[in-house]
Amino acid sequence: MIKVEGLTKRYARTVAVDNISFEVEKGQIVGFLGPNGAGKTTTMRVLTCFLPPSEGKATVAGFDVLENPMEVKKRIGYLPETPPLYPEMEVVEYLNFVGKLKGIASGEIPQRVDDVMRRCAVADVRNKLISKLSKGYRQRVGLAQAIIHNPDVLILDEPTSGLDPKQIIETRELIRSLAGDHTIILSTHILTEVEQSCERVIIISSGKLVAIDSVANLTNRLRGSEAVAVELEATEGRPNPSEVQQRLEQVSGVSRVVMKDSRNGRLAFEVESLQGRQIRADLARTVVNSGWNLNELRSVGLSLEDIFLQLTASEQKDTVGAKE
Repeated sequence: MIKVEGLTKRYARTVAVDNISFEVEKGQIVGFLGPNGAGKTTTMRVLTCFLPPSEGKATVAGFDVLENPMEVKKRIGYLPETPPLYPEMEVVEYLNFVGKLKGIASGEIPQRVDDVMRRCAVADVRNKLISKLSKGYRQRVGLAQAIIHNPDVLILDEPTSGLDPKQIIETRELIRSLAGDHTIILSTHILTEVEQSCERVIIISSGKLVAIDSVANLTNRLRGSEAVAVELEATEGRPNPSEVQQRLEQVSGVSRVVMKDSRNGRLAFEVESLQGRQIRADLARTVVNSGWNLNELRSVGLSLEDIFLQLTASEQKDTVGAKE
């Protein structure tokens, strides 16, 4: 659905995007991450035909952004960080206007407007001036204008910026509901938002692509070893925490055992494996054979924040080293 090959964008002597390539399949939600100034917004502006690439190629729904920009624009919905709203218009008036701009047949516009107002939860303010709306409502009206023509691709730049916690949850649910029908690229600084909404992540730093994969696969690549949370039921000092830790350390393939908690009737540990070793089955067997009650045993991944910091810090270090 989206294919980027060797994309480069220069401003005078500054290289904002440096030879990046990636693909996004139909129906996926992909998180687009990077530090400030990494090139995220520039890439989005190229994909939405606001900026031409300096080198390379980008296609959206099979159309080249340089050769067929009008065809690309028909097939995308774009929500920039600041929604493109007219404050002097009423919500319903504005969405009717956008529907006409986007080429929807005049007979279909009223139904489309009603549909997107319902989906984006702005029907209750349909006759209000946009200038009188809260930040949350303006953001939702911006999302409504992006999907009114039922585009193949949605490009969302910080879609929950400035929203309160309830509005953020509602917007996330709306974005997830759009997957499958739409291919979505979501740029955000809120890493938990990506973990909860996106199937894959694209991370860029200093204009260069540093990773594109699922969060789970990135965790495995960076850690290289398995981390497992183990929780046992504890009553009246039994089992003894030191005994449990010692027994877990003796399991084949274990490199480290860390006590996490020993309150409220539970003993919690985090157990790390040696490189390339799988230890969950042996841990479970050891606990059960020792006669202890096992409450929980689950894999512990790196957080997306850990992944992001490791990858971008590594890229920045390489860039500094190259300059020196």
